Amino acid sequence: MSIGVIGAGKWGSALAFALSEKNSVFITSRTPRDLDNFVTLDEILACEYLVVTVPAQQIADWLEENFVFKNQKILVASKGIEATSGKFLNEIYEKYVPDENIAFLSGPSFASEVMQSLPTALVINSSNEKLAQELGDLFPSFIKTYTSDDVIGAEVCGAYKNVIAIAAGICNGLELGNNAAAALISRGLVEMQRFGIAYGAKEESFIGLSGAGDLFLTASSPMSRNFRVGIGLAKGRTQKEILEALGEVAEGIGTAYALHDISVKQDLYLPIAREVYLTLEGKNPHESLKDLLTK
Repeated sequence: MSIGVIGAGKWGSALAFALSEKNSVFITSRTPRDLDNFVTLDEILACEYLVVTVPAQQIADWLEENFVFKNQKILVASKGIEATSGKFLNEIYEKYVPDENIAFLSGPSFASEVMQSLPTALVINSSNEKLAQELGDLFPSFIKTYTSDDVIGAEVCGAYKNVIAIAAGICNGLELGNNAAAALISRGLVEMQRFGIAYGAKEESFIGLSGAGDLFLTASSPMSRNFRVGIGLAKGRTQKEILEALGEVAEGIGTAYALHDISVKQDLYLPIAREVYLTLEGKNPHESLKDLLTK
């Protein structure tokens, strides 16, 4: 099969590597890269299947400026909520791609481990079950795929877990111990489930790979960019300093701002997301954790 990967960062490169086990895979990005099978965007858009890893905060502009729908079958591998509009990715894509042609990838997946062909399991979420199964067949032997029709559940899990990972990184950076980390992550799971159900997500998505699986991975390891953001905040570094050190996008930052705006507008109780937002805005992380523990 002919697959085009849009985005040549770590995650896009990892997916290109994995999918090349069974398929002809091409890759492109905004800036030229010295990579095998790197081609132009026009060549990518001619592929039957597209895998999109453009960051959540950039996707609306990218689609408006670059995307041409040619009946491609699209797998969205980004995670996040647009900070400026509060839109989920499926809401952004619906202007450009019909529901029957699009699916969303979720589940625990560090790019570095995918590049080593280490085993994992992921979920392909789509209202079109046939498409989800078809996309699942493209994946390599070391990635087991499941299918689900709970697109909004996958969207909430994939976005929210990055915010909880920032909180867990703060907890780690403040050296509060494993007990505190376990309490924070488990309460984070409850919080993101409560938020998701308000949007019509299915409860079971939050205890599966998309929810608990991805959350526990992202919120427990410095391999996670968002976890490292939290560590940086705990050490008193600014957002700018943290992002310069990372050298890559941390989706949890934009999502924290989006969740804060949503919680204010809809009067939703999101205590962990709120404290992450306040810490990003300059609140002392010691005070944030203290306020969380006393609520």
